[in-house]
Amino acid sequence: MTLAPLLAAPAVIQLHAFAALVAFALGAVQLAAPKGTIPHRLFGWLWGSLMLAVVLSSFFIHTIRLWGREPDPPLVAVHLGHVAARRPARASHQVERHRRAMTGLFVGALVIAGIFTLLPGRIMHDGVFGP
Repeated sequence: MTLAPLLAAPAVIQLHAFAALVAFALGAVQLAAPKGTIPHRLFGWLWGSLMLAVVLSSFFIHTIRLWGREPDPPLVAVHLGHVAARRPARASHQVERHRRAMTGLFVGALVIAGIFTLLPGRIMHDGVFGP
């Protein structure tokens, strides 16, 4: 495993990949840690910011297009999960909706999409398995 292929990539790809890797690690911690605590909220803001960096940077990556371009669902999921978490208790704080949105975003945008980055010919494949 080497970071050389990623470090040789354009800056937007580096930003995208490093934000996704940090978001994956922080997301795994968030899913396992106690919910509703101050650290959960602080790390949640950080995770949401990282996910926005991942989504927004994806707009500027024009190298491989496997099945077209659909960047909006992760952006919508970040927003909906945030809205569900921010609802005041009197306006039916939607914990379950927030949990589903964030878990779905983690699995879909980081785990499943991350698996596709390991396909031959991709930068992450070269970094993990060699050229």
